[in-house]
Amino acid sequence: MIIQRVVLNSRPGKNGVPVAENFRLEQSTIADTVQAGQVRVKTLYLSVDPYMRCRMNEDTGSDYLRPWQLSEVADGGGIGVVEESKHDNLAKGDFVTSFTWPWQTVAILDGSLLQKLVPQLVNGRLSYFLGAAGITGLTALLGIREKGHVAVGANQTMVVSGAAGACGSLAGQIGRLEGCSRVVGIAGTDEKCSILVQEMGFDAAINYKKGDVAKQLRELCPAGVDVYFDNVGGDISDTVISQMNQNSHIILCGQISQYNKDVPYPPPLPPDIEKIQKERNITRERFLVLNYMDKQEASVLQLCQWIQEGKLKVRETVVEGLANIGAAFQSMMNGGNIGKQIVSVSK
Repeated sequence: MIIQRVVLNSRPGKNGVPVAENFRLEQSTIADTVQAGQVRVKTLYLSVDPYMRCRMNEDTGSDYLRPWQLSEVADGGGIGVVEESKHDNLAKGDFVTSFTWPWQTVAILDGSLLQKLVPQLVNGRLSYFLGAAGITGLTALLGIREKGHVAVGANQTMVVSGAAGACGSLAGQIGRLEGCSRVVGIAGTDEKCSILVQEMGFDAAINYKKGDVAKQLRELCPAGVDVYFDNVGGDISDTVISQMNQNSHIILCGQISQYNKDVPYPPPLPPDIEKIQKERNITRERFLVLNYMDKQEASVLQLCQWIQEGKLKVRETVVEGLANIGAAFQSMMNGGNIGKQIVSVSK
């Protein structure tokens, strides 16, 4: 069977900025027959995520991420529909997902590595299982529960950087649902800041490209910062940390500002900021959602309930066509999207 697939065409280099041309669309073939335990699936949606920048390097810098290989098909979170099954628990027409879905139009996969989806849990919006009801939502929810130390009635202020992104836009809302009394987002455009406040319930949002961020933080967080959901690292995070309270907590989710730089993960703080962190007893522990998969099922059900109740607002940036996944990746790394970046492969 002839299919289309996307392979890694070139590496941007450890300090390079990814471009669409780092990926290549090509024709390939897969077997015409499905073996015992396998299923043939048609790809519906693929997820494009910041962590994938690390997979473009020969050395990902991580013990849980394997690098993409040149001229080999890329992979990541994906959703598809079963077209043929020789697996006992999966039937034709089932919707399924995997963290290691190949970037191709049709694939033959091991059925035991797929998770069956229930579309009704997300009001039929299957792509939500790659975002708000998937690994992105889990990262936001479990990050806050495991590392944020949020308590109802404690009058805590949360700041979220990268707040208009896939994880940040959910984290701010979840922080509120979990008990934070004030939530302030940091994003890169006035449009994003407006969406955070008017649509997603943030108390305020700062456009870091305009004005004095430190001054705006002091004005918007007069009682200081108790919880910081850190998606970006770098200068923005240094500014936030300098205004954090004694015994406060950093949820170290991502460091997108550092992903195109040859630095360890998590990147070390500048000496003056590290001094503040230690003197104020601010926790800053690496958070990896895969370490909490025993809580996945209950957490996904909680996320789905909030979605159904309208308590969790979801934004997606959807790009049509497998041929455009490289451009979608480049746009996402440049901060051009709002919410989750999804590629719709076929209807």
